[in-house]
Parts: sequence; structure tokens; C-alpha cells
Amino acid sequence: MNNKSKGKSRLTLPMPVAERVSEKEPFGMSLKNRGFCRFFLVLVSLAVLALAPLQAGGPAGIAAALQPFVASHSLAGAVTLVASSNKILDVSCVGYSDVRARKAMQPETIFWIASQSKSMTAAAFMMLVDEGKVNVDDPVEKYLPEFRGQMVIAEQDGARTVLKKPAHPILIREVLSHTSGLPFRSRVEEPTLDGLPLREAVMSYALSPLQFEPGTKYQYANAGLNTAARIIEVVSGMPYEEFMKKRLFGPLGMKDTTFWPTEKQVRRIAKSYQPTKVRTGLEEITISQLHYPLTDRAIRFPMPAGGLFSTAHDVARFCQMILNGGELGGKRYLSEKAVKMMTSKQTGDAVQENYGFGWAVGTDWAGHGGAESTNMEIDRKHGLIFVYMVQHAGFPNDGGKSRDAFKQAALLQFAK
Repeated sequence: MNNKSKGKSRLTLPMPVAERVSEKEPFGMSLKNRGFCRFFLVLVSLAVLALAPLQAGGPAGIAAALQPFVASHSLAGAVTLVASSNKILDVSCVGYSDVRARKAMQPETIFWIASQSKSMTAAAFMMLVDEGKVNVDDPVEKYLPEFRGQMVIAEQDGARTVLKKPAHPILIREVLSHTSGLPFRSRVEEPTLDGLPLREAVMSYALSPLQFEPGTKYQYANAGLNTAARIIEVVSGMPYEEFMKKRLFGPLGMKDTTFWPTEKQVRRIAKSYQPTKVRTGLEEITISQLHYPLTDRAIRFPMPAGGLFSTAHDVARFCQMILNGGELGGKRYLSEKAVKMMTSKQTGDAVQENYGFGWAVGTDWAGHGGAESTNMEIDRKHGLIFVYMVQHAGFPNDGGKSRDAFKQAALLQFAK
């Protein structure tokens, strides 16, 4: 299943039947008979291979679709996964998790999934909605009094900023859907996004003026989902990261999903890459939004909007639960109503952008990407899940087309 060298499929084909059988030929067999047997067995081998289902390394396979991007140095490597609501259909690995060391991608390679964390945070929040402990139409200040009296920018130029009282205080549904007016991050979240305890980070948002009237525009904001996570802490009475582990990651079996990878897990993390200055190749980088070492719990704090590390398998487990309407393996995590709210448009009729609660949404799909090009998509039309794991802050050449190439190959192979 694992890809051990460049240009090879994740599937290792067995030794041809003719070769394996010929090693056990009887000593008394004539040369003529031996030649006939070899010819016959070769034909049998070819027939077996022709009738076998196409695998990821086959002519129309997923690995075959992605390998040209690796060969052209447009893609360092990828782990892809295709699943139905109850079954893993394919896991393919191409290229390298560490190009310099020639370390091949493996199914268990770990990736920084960045903003895919938003969908998981939103799912955890909706558990509290299901339990009647919070309502998405409540104002944020009901749970976080530091937001009382927050103002909105009325006028701003290089010399002055004029503030006014907003038409209404920001609502929970607005922080979950990027329509609250909160900034992407506050001024104190520097140089990284994981340097403040959640309570302090959210306090800094409350002290910042809103960028626009709540509910009138869409502006992608880590601050919104981080604020929702702080409400999880206040309502549940436990730290956000503990809630995520006890209520979501642990029960779902997402054993490699964490804000703090262990030393052992760090060795499995794929290196990050960006295009070279001339944009014809790749160069290795670190994750600028996070503090190193990644294992340091003293100076690194959970970042609900974008701090998680995970594997293709763990992300697929989460997506299967969503595709199943909030249930997986006989356990219900969310109501069908909560899942529908999350994965349908919540930005309002006046806002063009389609976003749910922690999910980008379309007519028959929901998903989310990450800052380094990871992506998950739930295709309700075909009943399929696509997980695309890479670590790229941009692509040279045509590398940006690799995710679409993966999806098209997966649909060709698995769509009914």
C-alpha cells in the first residue's frame, strides 16, 4: 500500500504467475512442454490483470493522475483518500514528505490541516446547540460579557477612525459564518497565531472595533471561530482542547489529530514547501503561523480556527460522520438538523459568498481547505468523500491543478 519510490504506485503488483509457478516445475518436464506452460501461464497472468479492478496505480488511477505533478517538481508529494459513508475506498501516496531526504509519503503521514480546524470546531460547538446549552441566534455577549459595548468602524482614513454603535451586537451565527465584522486576527496575535491562551486572544477581539456592520458582509476571520471556541469553554466548563478530545477526536478514533504533536508524531509530519522565486521548482519552508518547536505546550496554545495537525484517515473519519448526518459506527455525535445547518448557506441572502457554520458549501457539497493546500470535500451527489493532503504554500508550474486531477480520477473510478 505504501509508495516507496518516485514514480511507483502505492500498489505493489505480485510476481507474474508464470515466473512463480516455473520455479516449481517438475524436473522431468520436456522443453517443449515447459515452453507451452510458460506461454499458457503468461496468458493467464495477463487475463487476471486485465480483469482486476483498476487500482490507484493503474492507467486511470489516482496515483497515475498525480505522478506527473511530482515528476515536474510542481508537487512535493500527496496522500489522497476516497471514502463512502462507511468504507475507505482508496488511499494513494505519491512523491515525498521530505524531498531532500527522499522520504516517501505514507498513509500515516501527518499534515498541518490549518483552517480545516474550523469545521471541527464548528461541529463541537453544534453539539452544545443540540444539547440546548447555546443558541446560534444568541448575541456573543450573552456568554462573553467582554463583547458588550463593542463598536463598529463608521469612517476611516489615514488620519482618523470614527466609531459608532452597531445596529446589533454580533451574533453567534455571525462568528460561525464569517459575517460578524471581526478582523482576521487582532494586532496582538503576532508573530504567530498560536502564542496566546484562547481567553486572551478572544479578549483582544472584543477590544477591537468591528470592520463592518454585523451580518452585512463576508470577511474570512479566524477571530470568529476562535470566539466560538471560547464560548465552548464557558458553556461546557472545560478547556476547548479537552472538549475536542473527549467529545470528538477520542470517540471518532482520530488518534493523530492534535494541536501538539508528540516527538514521535513530529517525525511523521510532512515538510512544507513553496515555489522558488523563479517559480519553476520547490523550496522547503517552516509554518510561519506557528511557533516552534511544535511540541512545546508552554508557549504554544490551541488555535481553534487553524491549529490542528491530522492524517488523511482521521479527516476521513470526521467527514464520514458528517456525510452520515452526524452518526458513525452506531454512535450519534450531532443531530441531522445540526449537520444541515453547518453544511448549508448561513451567510444570508444579501451576501454572495456561500459559507455555512465552519464549512464552505455548495448545492450538493460541503468542505474546507487549509492554508497549505490541504482539503476535504463531502460530495453528497455521489456519496463520496475526498481528502487531499499536501503541504504547499503555493505551487510552481501547474501544481495548483493537482487537486482537481485527484478529484477527477477519483470520480472516474468510484462515482456510480
